[in-house]
Amino acid sequence: MDMIKRQLPHQTDNVFLAYVGMETDIIFNMGIDLPGFAAYPLLENQEGREIIKKYHRDFIKLAQSKNLGAILETPTWVANRSRAESLGYTPDQLRLINADAVQVLSEVRAEFESSTIILSANLGPRDDAYAPSEQMSTDEAKTYHMEQLAIFVDGEVDLVSGYTIAYTAEATGMVLAAKALDLPIIISFTIETDGRLPTGATLEEAISEVDEATDGYADYFMINCAHPDHFTSILKSAPWMSRIKGVVANASRCSHAELDNAEDLDAGDPVEFGQQLREIRRNFPQINILGGCCGTDMRHMQSIADNL
Repeated sequence: MDMIKRQLPHQTDNVFLAYVGMETDIIFNMGIDLPGFAAYPLLENQEGREIIKKYHRDFIKLAQSKNLGAILETPTWVANRSRAESLGYTPDQLRLINADAVQVLSEVRAEFESSTIILSANLGPRDDAYAPSEQMSTDEAKTYHMEQLAIFVDGEVDLVSGYTIAYTAEATGMVLAAKALDLPIIISFTIETDGRLPTGATLEEAISEVDEATDGYADYFMINCAHPDHFTSILKSAPWMSRIKGVVANASRCSHAELDNAEDLDAGDPVEFGQQLREIRRNFPQINILGGCCGTDMRHMQSIADNL
């Protein structure tokens, strides 16, 4: 067990990098097919494990070169029962590979002596992150996500992160499941080009609703899978903004529908991308987690690090 005393991002003024753009980089830049947009099957062979390890080693080295913290996200965003079933994974296999994902990143982290390397167990929505065909109730979401979250209880994770969440009932269920297991959790909502969740709710409404239903249990909230142009207009000086600690943005200005149908990667402008995230940090100092999501690679992360 790693005995280094760690502080979570909301417990310190340190600035952290976060990266969840590995899948699009692997698919479009490395030419490796990831059925179901799932990276965790790479863990089943040595070549795939080395790809994942190298990503995270390079990421940590970049963060440390700029005296920034690093949040490692396990490649388990779609490693839940519904999303894995179509790939042929049984519940028992899924439990093993979720646990293995944590172990692999724990091993990478152990190679570096730092109190600012945070290990997050990543979980995503049951359905399509941009246009869920069927929305669960809060109770259904709690029961559903409890299965994956329970795997992480005994792992060396510092927190769990619900990424690309499209509606509040699922976010609330995730938080309540984490609360029942005594796991720290953060929720990251996806935003459309109009600055709202796919359901039409405002970010303020979503955060307030989740907090009210869970007694504010989530450690903090984030925005991911949207270009800065899509959400900077909704960021304002208001009490609810204190709950937002992170922005993990897309490289492309395209809508989610356009990205879903894209045959080529739109990597945007890495230099401009880093500058935009710097401005968000400058205008809202409580946001101390910045990083890249779909379409980003180490060029974008380097630009963010340089600008910070």
